[in-house]
Amino acid sequence: MTIKTDISRFDIHDELTAPEGSVKILKGISTAAGSVSKFIGVLAGAPSALRAYARMRHELREGALPRATRERIALAIAERRGDPYSIAQHAKTARAAGLGLDEVSRARSFTSADEKEAALLAFIEALIATDGRPSQHLAEEAREHGWTDEELLEAVAHTALNEFQSLIANAAALPQDQSDPSVLPSAA
Repeated sequence: MTIKTDISRFDIHDELTAPEGSVKILKGISTAAGSVSKFIGVLAGAPSALRAYARMRHELREGALPRATRERIALAIAERRGDPYSIAQHAKTARAAGLGLDEVSRARSFTSADEKEAALLAFIEALIATDGRPSQHLAEEAREHGWTDEELLEAVAHTALNEFQSLIANAAALPQDQSDPSVLPSAA
């Protein structure tokens, strides 16, 4: 059944309503996760976009960055983009990755109580604020805190992936799940 929320701009597909090119991916996600998120349901309306997102996400999950770091980046980007849907989703997954509520809130402001994580988030924040040209000293500072070039490049890739997710979620006007207790008010 195609679902359209009161504010959704796009259909949220499932295995029965998705274009043929998206069905296999939706079945795989449903089997692995038990359900398909509204974001994936919307993205299923464009099979090539769904395939691209799924491939990039899969490859990055196998990368060098710890899960908690990936969630910090996702929260920061979602907050910067004003994306309540992704904030709610990533607050939940960040909690599952072991981040406390205070650290979830800090991540939404591109910071952390952990100096190493804070250095990486400062680099990412400058990347976003300067249209991709952060000051060299921020990369050097991240390296001084123990981040490798591989990890820094993966962090940039996660930034791009989460920018894409927030753009789609905002374009679709996906509703925030208000029932999730890990969702915090705006960090701004």
